[in-house]
Amino acid sequence: MTKFSVDLSNCDKEPIHIPGKIQSHGFLIAVDKNSLSITYISENVAVFLAEEAKNLLNKQLSVLNQFIEQQDPAFHIEELIKLGIIRKSFDAISPHPVEINGLSFYLIISSSESEWLLEFEPVTLQFDIQSSIGRSASSMLQGKSISALLKGAAQEVKKLINYDRIMIYKFLDDGHGEVVAEEKEADLEPFFGLHYPASDIPKQARVLYKLNLTRLIADVNKTDSPILTFKENEALDLTNGGLRAVSPIHIQYLKNMGVHSSFSISLIAHGELWGLIACHNYSPKFIDYKAREGAKLIGQILSSALEYRQEEEDAEVIEQFKSTANVLLEHLNRDKYLVEAITTHKRTILDATKASGVAIIFENELKTIGNVPSEEEIIELVEWLKTTNDESIYYTHRLSEIHSPAKKYKSIASGLLSCMLNKEMGEMIIWFKPEIITTVNWAGNPEKAVVPSENGLLSLSPRKSFEIWSQVVNNTSEKWMAEEIASVLRIREIIITDINKKANEIRLLNEKLQAAYEELDTFSYTVSHDLRTPLTSIKTYAELMLKNKSIDENGKKMLSRILIGADKMNFLIKEILNLARVGRSEINFETVDIESLLKEIRSEVWSAFKADRTELVLGQLPNIKGDKTMIAQVFTNLIGNAVKYSAMVDKPKVEVSAYIDGGETIYAVKDNGIGIDNRYYDRVFELFKRMDNVKDIEGTGVGLAIVKRVVEKHNGRVWFESKLNVGSTFFVAFKNR
Repeated sequence: MTKFSVDLSNCDKEPIHIPGKIQSHGFLIAVDKNSLSITYISENVAVFLAEEAKNLLNKQLSVLNQFIEQQDPAFHIEELIKLGIIRKSFDAISPHPVEINGLSFYLIISSSESEWLLEFEPVTLQFDIQSSIGRSASSMLQGKSISALLKGAAQEVKKLINYDRIMIYKFLDDGHGEVVAEEKEADLEPFFGLHYPASDIPKQARVLYKLNLTRLIADVNKTDSPILTFKENEALDLTNGGLRAVSPIHIQYLKNMGVHSSFSISLIAHGELWGLIACHNYSPKFIDYKAREGAKLIGQILSSALEYRQEEEDAEVIEQFKSTANVLLEHLNRDKYLVEAITTHKRTILDATKASGVAIIFENELKTIGNVPSEEEIIELVEWLKTTNDESIYYTHRLSEIHSPAKKYKSIASGLLSCMLNKEMGEMIIWFKPEIITTVNWAGNPEKAVVPSENGLLSLSPRKSFEIWSQVVNNTSEKWMAEEIASVLRIREIIITDINKKANEIRLLNEKLQAAYEELDTFSYTVSHDLRTPLTSIKTYAELMLKNKSIDENGKKMLSRILIGADKMNFLIKEILNLARVGRSEINFETVDIESLLKEIRSEVWSAFKADRTELVLGQLPNIKGDKTMIAQVFTNLIGNAVKYSAMVDKPKVEVSAYIDGGETIYAVKDNGIGIDNRYYDRVFELFKRMDNVKDIEGTGVGLAIVKRVVEKHNGRVWFESKLNVGSTFFVAFKNR
């Protein structure tokens, strides 16, 4: 006969499902599933049955019938097992009432790997538990909020089992637990709000809490009963056993707390261990099996209610976020610009989460709402996110611990949730949450759970001190809820879809515009070219008629007007051909010597406009890269306009200078002429548009249109500054190549 025992040195690795012992308030017999022969017994069977029960090992199960009296003789233990096998469950059979030596016991049958476990416990409950459970559940469910629900559950469990202290213990994200509800005797110090380190309930214990929804430790000072067997080194798996002995480390933990009896009820939400109803008694206390089952039922009802109430509260938040997404979608469909759509209305992108601030980086611009870091800090943060993160969504509630520069603005942004729109362009949306400095009260120093052992390794040990140990937690924001992450993913999809939609619309418009430009160029070139032949004929015949001496003065005046009109028409056709040529020509990039070019233009323009009085002032004239012919058109038109529109002043002056700014060379052509009325600013570069104050000055309204087209073809920029009767300055910016 072998006593099976386990050497325990570290509770985080402890095989608590095979302790080799049971609690001695009941006894255990295990039988082989195939032969129904007895393979394991607890050493205390003789205490409950008879002295000869010590010899039950390797006997057939039927031998038990001589020790056990059945209330119904038809239900021998073998029949009960067969019935359970047929039903594939012992839930309807357990607990089965029996009598042993005139005392009432419950038989509870469960399954081990290759054995059936037969556990016998005394019956102590003498009242109808069912009606009590019904009242308890009804009273508990009156709580409308989760906190009220938990408080009610603690009260009802205390009424049912009458333990000194009932706690609702919730597991938090990192594994440690917090007492979120409590019902206790008046003379006990409160544990409500205290936190307990994750090491207090090791991983393997949590696994068992999911399998066994209740766990009783009747008396921490009572000696456990060893399990006897004839099988060498084959421990009996007591995972499903209710009498399973408790880890000596946990027993010492309870003793250190002054607890004599412990009872726990598992709370399972969405298939995971949400927490425990932890019950402590400061004297030994056995709980009848049916009372434990009643408490388990309360736990199951509470678990379902927790799921339902949490889903209700989550649904409100989700609905709010979904509503924000729908509103933003409407704005995006209606508004032309994305950033305006999500930032300028009553409902904004900030409402997609519970953040206190948000930054939108889009098309090289930064827009913020609410409380956010400075522009420089956000730009630095964007670069960090681009280089360190490949995910479309990234979030943390401890930013300054991950990214040290964020310590400067942790009061604003200890929490960060970023949504990448375009990594290459650095386009993203970032939500911020401020630092929340909190004090966590631990039941003893959580770091003292780990102590060095003799071999120098760290081992888990039951804490001896449970005095409140306060820890200030900073550099931390409120955590991002799963609903906030889902909301941002939803918003990102909406925004990406909108960007792609508008990009496609712009692409189609560009294609149509390109086709229209090509058609216009072809039309302009064809029409202008075809007009020159009849126009030349008109001019030639008019000139011949003027030489006819028989024509009187009135006839000569009319012919002169025809010639003037023909010249104007010819000039206009020439300009239109130039404009069409810009559209049709390919750019031949070369280095353009602007100083030499301007000297050629000066000679041509001053001669054409008889501008001997006009002073030309040249500043710095750096070379640029471009098509020399087209660049010449730009400066010819700009300088020609400057000369033409300053001719009426006393001392006309035209200045040409340039400067380099970043990646651009910017030229300025300035005059002191008649200027441009601000009412016409938006018409300056439009084809054939001329201002009212220049109608008496010769022109076609094509020159500046040519300038704009050439500059844009070079991927440059053109703009102007002007004041009426003071002068104008036209700027052209060419990219440095």
